[in-house]
Amino acid sequence: MFRPSPLEILLVVVALLLLFGAKRIPDIARSLGQALKEFKKGIRDGMDDSTGDQGGGPAPGGS
Repeated sequence: MFRPSPLEILLVVVALLLLFGAKRIPDIARSLGQALKEFKKGIRDGMDDSTGDQGGGPAPGGS
């Protein structure tokens, strides 16, 4: 598995600072964190919905 060295990580951080600036990096990180949290919540809700439909009875609304 690829594991970046400390020098490579430093180069990526410097490149991000040059591209976005120091003021926008926290905003980008915050937005990424919120998006990841919503994604995990959606996955969890989807799993809850799919496991709840295993009752074995007739489908609701069906005749």
